[in-house]
Amino acid sequence: MKNFTDFNIQAELSAQLTKLGFVTPTEVQAQVIPLALEGKDILASAQTGSGKTMAFLLPLISKITDEPHKTALIMVPTRELAAQVATVAKRLCSYNNKINIALLIGGESMVPQFKQLERKPNLVIGTPGRINDHMMRKTLATKNISFLVLDETDRMLGLGFEEQLFEIAKFLPKERQCLMFSATIAPKIMTVATQYLNNHERITVGSTTTPAPNIEHDIIFTSEAKKYDQLVDQLNSREGSIIVFVKTKRSADNIAQRLNSLNLSADAIHGDLMQRQRLRVISRFRKQDYRIMVATDVAARGLDIDHVKHVINYDLPHCPEDYIHRIGRTARAGASGSALCLVSPDDQKKWRDINRMMNPNAPKEHVNDNRDAKKRSYDSKPAWKRSGSPSASKAPFGTRAPKKRSGGGGAGGGFSRPKVSAS
Repeated sequence: MKNFTDFNIQAELSAQLTKLGFVTPTEVQAQVIPLALEGKDILASAQTGSGKTMAFLLPLISKITDEPHKTALIMVPTRELAAQVATVAKRLCSYNNKINIALLIGGESMVPQFKQLERKPNLVIGTPGRINDHMMRKTLATKNISFLVLDETDRMLGLGFEEQLFEIAKFLPKERQCLMFSATIAPKIMTVATQYLNNHERITVGSTTTPAPNIEHDIIFTSEAKKYDQLVDQLNSREGSIIVFVKTKRSADNIAQRLNSLNLSADAIHGDLMQRQRLRVISRFRKQDYRIMVATDVAARGLDIDHVKHVINYDLPHCPEDYIHRIGRTARAGASGSALCLVSPDDQKKWRDINRMMNPNAPKEHVNDNRDAKKRSYDSKPAWKRSGSPSASKAPFGTRAPKKRSGGGGAGGGFSRPKVSAS
């Protein structure tokens, strides 16, 4: 498929896509949409930022347009992703006032959700916990649910939603179409798949353990004591919107507060914020009211903001796969971006695990596990850099170190090619 107009969808929906600027489908969209329109069950995996949301929304909206008495249920792992999917759905459906959308997420009052459900929505989007609550209360009618989407299924299982997913399956009609998306297809995923899928088609687009090719990778090997100063230097030398990932809620608040004291406009997002606060932080960041979002992994998946130029890993994630999702917040849908890791001695093992996942054929790095910072001697150069001067292609997944940049604080801006550095 060269254009969205080539899909077998209604002329009005096609016109709406053109109006919104959607012309050429991504690879995952080109593979998923035709099969979904044919009514096939699908199990798909694709890189983050590859356009999965449109891949399932477009066929669902097309089918609901033809059969408005039927309902589509979309389950996602986080409140932020649910709200984002609902926003995209509303934009796609704005030409058709007969399609009602309900957003069912935790952290908010049930009363407004009861009112949404009383309107008999055609499209229900939410998180498994709250959807299960409504099904148990019988406030969410299930008899007309004919289309089902499970997005980021691996993340839902990682957050402990396995029991809810199995409970929800009991409420659903046996005759239904299901589209399931997951970054990894582990045995647990296949267990869920047997509950939801029938004679499914398998689609794999790209590698889910390698980043998008249009992300430039920077690494700064530093000490824990110097990490904050390195962060400030990088924020001052980079232009455009930035997400800084940290490991704790307290750290997110603390760093955002310190950055604001330096007139580096920042805000924090983490799981301790109420849902309306989290949505407000995201909304202000989307509108570029501030430049730097300091986040825990609550923002690592699903956040789709096209003006994010840089992702900085102040702390490395515990799970290597989460690194892919973190840096996937930049370079969305074909754009370019950069990812920087600040690697301290305590991060060596995490960095080695990430490097091994991204570049499985790379030589093993030596890791010094001595936790006594006063006694530790930290070699700032990785193994591939210590042995002579190999080409950049031999570095772990093309890593290089940042050069000095001019400017800072504005929107947009350039990014120079880097190589590994140490502080």
